[in-house]
Amino acid sequence: MGGCLSKSKPVEVKVELTLLGKEKDPGVKSANGKASPFSDCRPNGALEHCSDEDSAAAAPLRLYKPRDYLEASVCHVKDLENGQMREVDLGSGRALLIKEHGEFSAMGHKCPHYGAPLVKGILSKGHVRCPWHGACFNIVTGDIEEFPGLDSLPTFQVRVEKDKVIIRANKQDLQSQKRSKAMARCSAVNSSTGFSQVLIVGSGPAGLVCAETLRQEGFTDRIVMCTMDKHPPYDRPKLSKSLESTAEQLRLRSIDFLQAHDIELLTEKEAVAVDVKTRAVTFQDDSRMEYRKLFIATGSKPKLMNYKGQDVRNVFHLRTPEDANSVARLANNKNAVIVGTSFVGMEVAAALTDKAHSVSIIGIEAIPFRKALGEKVGKAIMKLFETNRVKFYMLNEVSEMLGHDGQLKEVVLKSGKVLRADVCVIGTGSGPATGFLKQSGVHMDSKGFVPVNKTMQTNVDGVFAGGDIVTFPFPGRSNKKVNIPHWQMAHVHGRAAALGMMGRPTEIKTVPYFWSAMFGKSLRYAGYGDGFDDVIIQGDVDELKFVAFYTRGEEVVAVASMNYDPIVSRVAEVLRSGKMIRKRDVETGDMSWLIDKGS
Repeated sequence: MGGCLSKSKPVEVKVELTLLGKEKDPGVKSANGKASPFSDCRPNGALEHCSDEDSAAAAPLRLYKPRDYLEASVCHVKDLENGQMREVDLGSGRALLIKEHGEFSAMGHKCPHYGAPLVKGILSKGHVRCPWHGACFNIVTGDIEEFPGLDSLPTFQVRVEKDKVIIRANKQDLQSQKRSKAMARCSAVNSSTGFSQVLIVGSGPAGLVCAETLRQEGFTDRIVMCTMDKHPPYDRPKLSKSLESTAEQLRLRSIDFLQAHDIELLTEKEAVAVDVKTRAVTFQDDSRMEYRKLFIATGSKPKLMNYKGQDVRNVFHLRTPEDANSVARLANNKNAVIVGTSFVGMEVAAALTDKAHSVSIIGIEAIPFRKALGEKVGKAIMKLFETNRVKFYMLNEVSEMLGHDGQLKEVVLKSGKVLRADVCVIGTGSGPATGFLKQSGVHMDSKGFVPVNKTMQTNVDGVFAGGDIVTFPFPGRSNKKVNIPHWQMAHVHGRAAALGMMGRPTEIKTVPYFWSAMFGKSLRYAGYGDGFDDVIIQGDVDELKFVAFYTRGEEVVAVASMNYDPIVSRVAEVLRSGKMIRKRDVETGDMSWLIDKGS
């Protein structure tokens, strides 16, 4: 694959610690390392920024003393060439040292999303892209610029003295390795009324990022976020990979965090109707809330199956931590059946193999993931499962769930085959949770998806939507409206909607990024491969060490890999730059064209 795929060699760095004497307090900056984000702004009320005075009251500066800092000489000025990164030890923690265009910078060394080592990521055009899931961080400010994830990175001061590179860092930031951007506070006097300046329906990544972006950009009026769930926002993609995790372990933001930033969360609050004329949402408990701006991000709902025995217990659609915990408990030394070969279903099957007595998968196609990843990759992953004792019943469907005393005991297939089953997970796909929008005036297509424009606004003024439920103009397909139900894209939609509400439309340049984990092996995927007509594979698919390029005509539209980090992030960087990757570029097996990192 060429030198661009080689692993970084470990570097030993001699560290010299310096005790700090009296010095001036650090320069006045906001908590995100930049000048105040609230300058040149109007005070509260309108969907605009707040004033400097408002921000000073809302986000007081952290005042550190000299003893809170340390300095370390980490290398010689010539040890790094332009475009290089190095992880360095400062004694009380580690930092990522970067050299680009002759300038040094330093920031946290771990991606705050899942802790990936950023030194193994991609440095390009002023940002570092995570090797695992594609999040990008500005090397000057540490701000997150591409998702997934909610937090940014701390940055550290760098200077050169007598050809030595010296980093000055706050000890607390070295330990935490992440930070939240500065946020404005709400100036609304009464938050008990049935009116919210911004009402967000859904508390997944789209809703949460929308709320946080509004506060980060200086919005000082009321924000209410409501959810059907009984938990604060949590990391739903982990449910199928870590079945025993609790809601608290999966939590994205705590109640205390939301309260500290004046983001009101109403749990177990299901929206049942929207009236765009009166600008009001009605909930299942008959309560009603009016809004000025509405953001709808209700996500997906499971596709229902038609079979006999719908009332049999221990059959789950994996939706909540409680569902996942129950599946793990019921499968212990018992027989588990998974219906459907979606990523969720396959991840659950993989997670159960070390707990269950048997794991069976039922699929309507011959090969799992064939439509998404192609036949060769699908067969290789299927073989991985079979090697781990998973039994497949493909080209099959469920006819009946049979129970004893109301609890599942057998799954009957249309082929006549009967499978022993103590617990069953249905992972046959999902659709948009938009039924409550019927008769609302918000336009939906024949499948229930909500079309939006570049600012995530629907056909109704002041009503925005994002996440799994929308079709949006995708630059990678000449702004054709597409649906991309990725966790990462939902973050992007939330930010775009917030900026759209504030009259600051932003163009979505994000390259879709997806990942899956099965049997300790990670699959990375970037791009939009819908409708691919060929797959060019480099590496060894059978050994699950490969890169697969998905093409439409003569253009590469997506890439997937296993055991070849960070090539997917490299390709994402090229695609983000707008550069076309041609089919002939990847057919040769020469990956040297990736070395330019998208420049």
